[in-house]
Amino acid sequence: MSLSVSIKKQLGSFMLDVSFETAGGILALLGASGCGKSMTLKCVAGIETPDSGRIVLNGCTLYDSQAHINLPPQKRRVGYLFQQYALFPNMTVAQNLQTAVRKLPRAEQKTRIEERLAAFHLDGLEKRRPAELSSGQQQRVALARILLSEPEALLLDEPFSALDDALKWKLELELMELLDRFAGDVIFVSHSRDEVTRLCTRVCVLTDGRSDEVTTVNGLMHAPNTVSAAKLSGYKNFSAAQQTQNGYDCADWGVTLRAADGGTLPADAVRCVGIRAHSLRFEPAENAIDCTVVRVIDNVFSYIVMLKTPGSGLLRMEFDKDRCTPPAAGERVCVYVRAEDILLLQE
Repeated sequence: MSLSVSIKKQLGSFMLDVSFETAGGILALLGASGCGKSMTLKCVAGIETPDSGRIVLNGCTLYDSQAHINLPPQKRRVGYLFQQYALFPNMTVAQNLQTAVRKLPRAEQKTRIEERLAAFHLDGLEKRRPAELSSGQQQRVALARILLSEPEALLLDEPFSALDDALKWKLELELMELLDRFAGDVIFVSHSRDEVTRLCTRVCVLTDGRSDEVTTVNGLMHAPNTVSAAKLSGYKNFSAAQQTQNGYDCADWGVTLRAADGGTLPADAVRCVGIRAHSLRFEPAENAIDCTVVRVIDNVFSYIVMLKTPGSGLLRMEFDKDRCTPPAAGERVCVYVRAEDILLLQE
């Protein structure tokens, strides 16, 4: 099973230029709002048309600008779950499901619908309309309708974006169970690294319409190569950097830091360094940074300390409350970071 996408689309001053391949499992498209994630899904589904490129699903060409191929949405075998589920508000649950099998004989329609109602725990709700359902029930109806059309790929466009945390967690568990039973490829669009970590196996980061190389979720969280990928994986501190004989000159912080060898980037490609907020510590290590405390923020389980560096840039430090007492605003402190905790990045 494989979905291959390589497309470009000009949208005013914004250029969508993405390239990735699913190669089975659940692939995340991860990026900030407005980076082109939803537009990419719409191009794959056939709702929007790229300016150029190619989209191939399991050997079947859905779109090819050079060959003048552009299959309509109903022939693409792609199921698209919209953010708001897109159920027909004036139809019952059963009628919504029936739209996916209306070309089948009446008896087969009834059998297929009953099977889906049971599989998605919707028994007894078949006569209700969407407004009479909970968000979780609406999502299950939408997925049941999609799967009745027997798609070869699923496109999930931020399915939890409008939900509160408690309901989001419940629906996420339900979605995991449903996706475990789906044999095709899945593209999961999100701006949340936590959702991606729990649900997906591989990830493609989008930044301002452009895609990074596909990597494993573990690779993104522990060894991102670009600033945008590092931000999405949780890094809070960044400085422009240039290699010197003594390490990397970090202009924003006014210090030179040594980084561990063995990074994935060649030294001449490094343009920036990143440090996680939890990697800064008061215990001595090889890299010392003299700072002034700007502010201490009392978080629920941790303290966040904002530090002004010799280069006048800011560092964000975070540590658990049971670790130590936080310094006071205005206090001069020295913080340390291990060489292996310095992340080397491209722009």
